[in-house]
Amino acid sequence: MITIKNALVSATINPKGAELVSLIHQASQIEYMWSADPDFWGKSSPVLFPIVGSLKDDTFIFEDKEYHLSRHGFARDRIFEVESQSEDSVTLILESDEASKKVFPFMFEFRLHYSLDENRLNVKYSVSNTGNTAMFFSVGGHPAFKVPLVDETSYEDYYLEFNTIEDFMRWPLTKEGLIEAIPEKFPTNDNRILLTKELFYQDALVFKHLQSDSVTLKSDKITHQLKFDFSGFPFLGIWAAKNADFVCIEPWCGIADSANHNQQLTEKEGINHLNANEIFERTWRVEIE
Repeated sequence: MITIKNALVSATINPKGAELVSLIHQASQIEYMWSADPDFWGKSSPVLFPIVGSLKDDTFIFEDKEYHLSRHGFARDRIFEVESQSEDSVTLILESDEASKKVFPFMFEFRLHYSLDENRLNVKYSVSNTGNTAMFFSVGGHPAFKVPLVDETSYEDYYLEFNTIEDFMRWPLTKEGLIEAIPEKFPTNDNRILLTKELFYQDALVFKHLQSDSVTLKSDKITHQLKFDFSGFPFLGIWAAKNADFVCIEPWCGIADSANHNQQLTEKEGINHLNANEIFERTWRVEIE
């Protein structure tokens, strides 16, 4: 495990999957990350690359050849190497190899850069195309935050407050995890989504192209809260395992296949196109109080 810290925050990252496993407020010693209890969901913040969500039949087609990837891709199960590290930051890298090219036919360097800035953790994804042809990929996060944050409160005391009033349209998922063709109106209280365990009984809440670029996890019963900035990510998922004490706030540059997708990678909704020797970067941030 790798721990970075400053006077206000400490964060711990597992080299397997470059996964954030702990985020602690130093003064209060409150842990903000889900404990990865395997009885509910044994992850805390998997990294989604080179796809986000599910492919139709776990298959994509590129240049007339079929490739097979399971949900969210392979990065979350690979060991990242530490490229550089300081007291309050670390950069981890995963490079393409013969195993990755069998399921994803592109050469790449994928870096995760974790850095602390006062009470804020910055998580930057950096994808470099090291091949000679264009690369097509998705990338995203899946961090799970503990709810309730303190024992004196319950799950239903918390809500998600977006920084803009939204006309929320939810994109339902099929049982295979694919995006339905028609969205449905999602009822909210202005810019708030009230948390209940039942909210996620029909899988994740999937939103496209929100007006907001940040959301705060909070309760009116305590002053501790978490502000999550997802500027630059066109898709957002909100999810929890059934009856589990967490909520995932998932920023995505990419999305699961639609139910009627033709499986062509270059025609996939939200796919990112990266020319040879170019670099794609996006950063999400979480500020804890």
